[in-house]
Amino acid sequence: MTQPPASGTARVAVVIPAYNEEETVGEVVRAGLSLTPEVVVASDGSSDHTARAAALAGAQVVELRENAGKGAALHAALQATSAELVVMLDADLTGLTRTHLELLIQPVQSGTLDMSIGVFEGGGFVTDWGNKLTPHLSGQRACRREWLLGVPHLGTERWPEPAITAHLKATGARWDYVVLGQVAQVVKEKKRGFWKGAQARTRMYADLLTFHARRKRS
Repeated sequence: MTQPPASGTARVAVVIPAYNEEETVGEVVRAGLSLTPEVVVASDGSSDHTARAAALAGAQVVELRENAGKGAALHAALQATSAELVVMLDADLTGLTRTHLELLIQPVQSGTLDMSIGVFEGGGFVTDWGNKLTPHLSGQRACRREWLLGVPHLGTERWPEPAITAHLKATGARWDYVVLGQVAQVVKEKKRGFWKGAQARTRMYADLLTFHARRKRS
């Protein structure tokens, strides 16, 4: 079901689930603050200084005691704001600007789309390739907060993107991809070292790609 267009004065919040992203979360927060004064970071049981870095950059910070997954962190961030519209961002982005965020939010503000999904282009081979191979798994999105809170199992999915995509189909929402030029993500292999990063990536894709099978069994 499509939603009516948002008014030009509708509040916008940027929500950022984060786990051990102290090196990059500040940059993402500052980009978010260039769009709106309301930026919420939910630190998902981080063992580093993610929460401190986010707060120093100007974000409102919610701290989860334990690492419960991106879905739980996203849900906590959404609960910490009452803004009508939200821009959802990953905490490990580089090259993000206000222009990118405006590209994401404007189709939702105008009522053209119910959700816009950002895909990378020109930010780097690895992230460009991975994003284009599985664009439906992108963590850069804009939509109505109420709609996102209505996604079944949002707070219990370690990686919530498949659940969000399934809800797009179930609700008949209008959505499209938006190109985010020169934006990239810091790959897990760089953040954690090659072997630990590769293991984390394997676990992530295993969880993402088994979403439908797990939900059929539940």
